[in-house]
Amino acid sequence: MIHALIEFLRTLTTPERLIQLLSTVMTGWMGYALLTGIVFAETGLLVGFFLPGDSLLFTIGVVAGAGQLNITLIIVLLICASMLGDWSGYLIGRRTGPAVFNRPDSRFFKREHLQRTQEFYNKHGGKTIIYAKFVPIVRTFAPFIAGVAQMPYSRFLAFDIFGGIGWVTSMTLAGYFLGGVPVIRANFEKVVVLIVLMSVLPILLQAARSRFQGKVQPQAGD
Repeated sequence: MIHALIEFLRTLTTPERLIQLLSTVMTGWMGYALLTGIVFAETGLLVGFFLPGDSLLFTIGVVAGAGQLNITLIIVLLICASMLGDWSGYLIGRRTGPAVFNRPDSRFFKREHLQRTQEFYNKHGGKTIIYAKFVPIVRTFAPFIAGVAQMPYSRFLAFDIFGGIGWVTSMTLAGYFLGGVPVIRANFEKVVVLIVLMSVLPILLQAARSRFQGKVQPQAGD
């Protein structure tokens, strides 16, 4: 089961495999529906955090550049899938928010942390929604947390539309225009790994910064 899942994920991020899938099994509208559904699941279903996002969009761009997909149609569909996924996650968080806030404190849950999250989204929620689109895993949970934190829907919607369009368009067009470059095609797996590393780099930098500040502050108080 796990092996089959890994092979499927590799198919989604390997141009030759994806082209074969779209030209033999998932032909025509089924191929578009498959790719749209994967992006929706990765952004809207909390259990879809393991699905490829940036690398999938880049691969889709490469496949479109090879003439297997209509680049305009697939970008429009994926933008819609991304937005619908985010709105789904937000509404789930919005509905479960009151229950989460009313939970008593426990070893793994502190209401104080949730209140800090709400304050953070009230102040920086817009930028967070946009930045989160370019970060794996965070992209899946950010809309849900925004809903739990009761971020105003109109504000969430405005930034989410901007972030969704920017994420899908930039990643897909990058694959569309760069996928035909011989060096990139010859080292495609390395390019995919580089894309993933660039996506998680902001998290690593923020974690390193927080850890550094945590070490400096006690020294300042001595």
